[in-house]
Amino acid sequence: MTPIIQLDNVSYSYPVSEDWILKNVSLDIKKGSFVSIVGNNGSGKTTLCNILRGFIPHFHKGDLEGAIKLDGTDMSEYQLGQLGEKIGFVFQNPFTQISGVKDTVFEEVAYGLENLGVPVEDIYERVEEVLSLVKIQNLREKNPFELSGGQRQRVALASIIVMDPDILVIDEPSSQLDPIGTEHVFEIIRLMKERGKTIILVEHKMDLVAEYSDELIVLDKGEVLIQGPTRDVLASDVFNKAQIQYPHVTEIALELQKQGVPLNFLPIRDSEITTCFENDRGNK
Repeated sequence: MTPIIQLDNVSYSYPVSEDWILKNVSLDIKKGSFVSIVGNNGSGKTTLCNILRGFIPHFHKGDLEGAIKLDGTDMSEYQLGQLGEKIGFVFQNPFTQISGVKDTVFEEVAYGLENLGVPVEDIYERVEEVLSLVKIQNLREKNPFELSGGQRQRVALASIIVMDPDILVIDEPSSQLDPIGTEHVFEIIRLMKERGKTIILVEHKMDLVAEYSDELIVLDKGEVLIQGPTRDVLASDVFNKAQIQYPHVTEIALELQKQGVPLNFLPIRDSEITTCFENDRGNK
């Protein structure tokens, strides 16, 4: 299968910087996959997101080397408007995503479709569907600036989902949310994956990353250390040396393994804790 996004030896530095923020980054992202980008602060995750959504080189200039392809076509050949229809971006801060020019949630979610010139009857149908999908029908007449952080994040997601992009790039959606808000947002992301969307997620909460991701990309100081299936990456020595937090269940299992407890496999999700031990009671 041809990847929907390909980066080949991509390096980038911002105009005001003499240092390369990304260095020789090569990666493939398959259509319909859920890929999480993880790394410590300063590893280049946000810059990589800006490349994946086309803000580099279209908006941020600087020095860019290497090849970036979207659906087999060089990213530079797309106009920003074309990229906006194919790639939706959800900001880390939901307050940034709200346009500030609309008085109700319904109007805010409809705003992007209006800019595209979508017929009014289609706008109403699509907005109603998305409000129901993300469970914010009760907020439709509220002012977006009167909402909580979790509610704004759902509105931000709705405003992107309604555009029906093939790819969603989501930057740390849970960073300002409580556990309930986080659960709601990840349920929406899961639904998008089930609808065949390609999900590219930046997230620090490794329990969530392990629960939802098909693949992991590990960044360190602007370089890709490893990319692969989530379980394989978490079990690798490369991930261990990157000093990134493990999912809690994985961390516990690895500590028990060090103490001589044999494992059938390395658990990465809480639901696997009852079956990962070789000598559990059911196997005695």
